[in-house]
Amino acid sequence: MTVTPGWYMALAALLFVIGMSGILLRRNALVMFMSVELMLNAVNLSFVAAGRELNVIDGQVSVFFVMVVAAAEVVVGLAIIVAVFRTRRTASVDELSEMRG
Repeated sequence: MTVTPGWYMALAALLFVIGMSGILLRRNALVMFMSVELMLNAVNLSFVAAGRELNVIDGQVSVFFVMVVAAAEVVVGLAIIVAVFRTRRTASVDELSEMRG
């Protein structure tokens, strides 16, 4: 049995749905952050699969730039989450939305 790009696209769609459900259902900022990263990796998988099917390198180049942006996002996002957790002692998004002033 050979793995076709359709299998990769189905896996990417499944990973994206798992990430989207993590965003919509969970209220922990760290879990939501990991769900965004899972969604980015699902998009990367679909880029690579499409690029391989079309025999172009554009998919891999796009993934490289997405990964660079995702790495910068991880650094800034985790720094913000750690700073907020140190001051509030919680990572709940519901409690963080009440921060005023």
